[in-house]
Amino acid sequence: MLEKAEKQRRAGSGQQRAAGYMPGFGNDFETESLPGALPQGQNSPQKCNYGLYAEQLSGSPFTAPRGTNERSWLYRIRPSVRHTGCFRRVDYPHWKTAPHVGEHSLALGQLRWSPLPAPSEALDFLQGIRTMTTAGDALTQAGMAAHAYAFNADMVDDYFFNADGELLIVPETGAIQVFTELGRMDVEPSEICLIPRGMMFKVTRLGEEKVWRGYICENYGAKFTLPDRGPIGANCLANPRDFKTPVAAYEDKEAPCRVQVKWCGSFHMVEIGHSPLDVVAWHGNYAPYKYDLKTFSPVGAILFDHPDPSIFTVLTAPSGEEGTANVDFVIFPPRWLVAEHTFRPPWYHRNIMSEFMGLIYGRYDAKEEGFVPGGMSLHNMMLAHGPDFSGFEKASNGELKPVKLDNTMAFMFETRFPQQLTTFAAELDTLQDDYMDCWSGLERKFDGTPGIK
Repeated sequence: MLEKAEKQRRAGSGQQRAAGYMPGFGNDFETESLPGALPQGQNSPQKCNYGLYAEQLSGSPFTAPRGTNERSWLYRIRPSVRHTGCFRRVDYPHWKTAPHVGEHSLALGQLRWSPLPAPSEALDFLQGIRTMTTAGDALTQAGMAAHAYAFNADMVDDYFFNADGELLIVPETGAIQVFTELGRMDVEPSEICLIPRGMMFKVTRLGEEKVWRGYICENYGAKFTLPDRGPIGANCLANPRDFKTPVAAYEDKEAPCRVQVKWCGSFHMVEIGHSPLDVVAWHGNYAPYKYDLKTFSPVGAILFDHPDPSIFTVLTAPSGEEGTANVDFVIFPPRWLVAEHTFRPPWYHRNIMSEFMGLIYGRYDAKEEGFVPGGMSLHNMMLAHGPDFSGFEKASNGELKPVKLDNTMAFMFETRFPQQLTTFAAELDTLQDDYMDCWSGLERKFDGTPGIK
C-alpha cells in the first residue's frame, strides 16, 4: 500500500503517462500519449489534433550530415515561447562553467575526496549540484565540467534546461525520476541517463533515502555517441538495444511554475502559470535516454597483459581530432581476470588525457583503501598515478588463477583538456590530505643483480 501511495503521489494531478521505453541508440522514434496526437505523413499540419501546437527542437544545424543531424518534432499544449517571458538573473554559486579557474591556494597534484556530506537543509537537484572541475570553454562548445550532487527534496514546480551542454547523470545513492519534455525516466544507481542540450526537465526522488547523491558530466562539445568498435566487430561493449528512450508523457498542470535556464554560464528564471512539460506526442532522434551499466559487455585480455582502459568506453563525445575525445565516459564493471604471468590491475602511467573518477558501488581494483562509493579522484594530464601500495603487493604476489571482480562499478570522465579545480573542490572538507601516502610504500627494489625480485 505504501508503494502504491508513493507512486500515486509521484504521478500527481493532471500527469499523463504511458509505461515503458523504446529501445535503441540514435533511432528515429515516434510516440504519442493520446491516440491520433501524432500527425502522419507530415510534420506541421495546418491544424493539429487536440488543439496542439507543432514545434521542432533541433540539436544540430539544419545542414549537418545525416549521420549527425538531430531534431525532434513536438506536439504540445502550448508552444515553448509561452514557457518563457521576462527572465531575471538567479544565482547558483556552486555550479561553475568553463573557462573557470578557482581562486584557491591548493597546489597541483593528484587529488581524492570522500563523498559529499548529506545536506543539512532542504535542497533540490539543482540546488544540490557542486562543480568539482571544469575544462575547455563552454562559449566555444568544447570541454566539460564534472559535478557531484547531493539533494533531499523534489523539484515540484521548478523546471530547468541547460543551453550550455548535455547532462550525463550518474546516480550513486538513491533512485531518481527525470521527467523531461519527451517523457519520464526512472534511473537507479548503476544506471545512467542523458538529457540533451536545451531540453526541459525536473528531477524528483524515488524510494526512501536520507540523501540522493551522484555525479554529472556536463558536456559542452559534440554530443555523446557510441564509440567505434573497430576490430572488436559488431557486438559487445554498450550494445545499442540496451539504451532506452522514454515514451511520450505530459504534465497538464495550471499552477504557478518557474522555468530556469543555464546559458553561457549564467542562470536565469521566469515565472509562468503552467507546466512546460506539455508534449503530448513527438517523433525524431533528438531525445533523452537511459542505460543500465550492468548490460555493458566487457572485452579484455585472455592471455597476458592489461589492455588499455579505452576498451571500457560506454560513450564518447568526439573532438575535431580523430581518436582524441572531447570527453569519454568509461566504466570499470564486474569482469573476469584471467591473464597469465601478468600484473592484472591498471599499470602505473602518465596520460595526455585528464581523468575524473567516481565509484558507484564496491571497490576499485587498483585501490585497496580510501576510494569509497560516492568518492572522487582527479588525475590531471601528465600527473603519474596507478595502484596503491597494498594493491601492488596483492597483485604482485597473488596466485594467478582466474578471478572474478564482482560487486564493483567505477567510472571515469576523461577529457583531452586539463581539468581546472574549483574553489569548492579545493576547500571541500572531504578532500583527503593523505592521498599521496597510498604510494609511499613503493620503495626501491632494484639491486643490480639479474632475476625477478
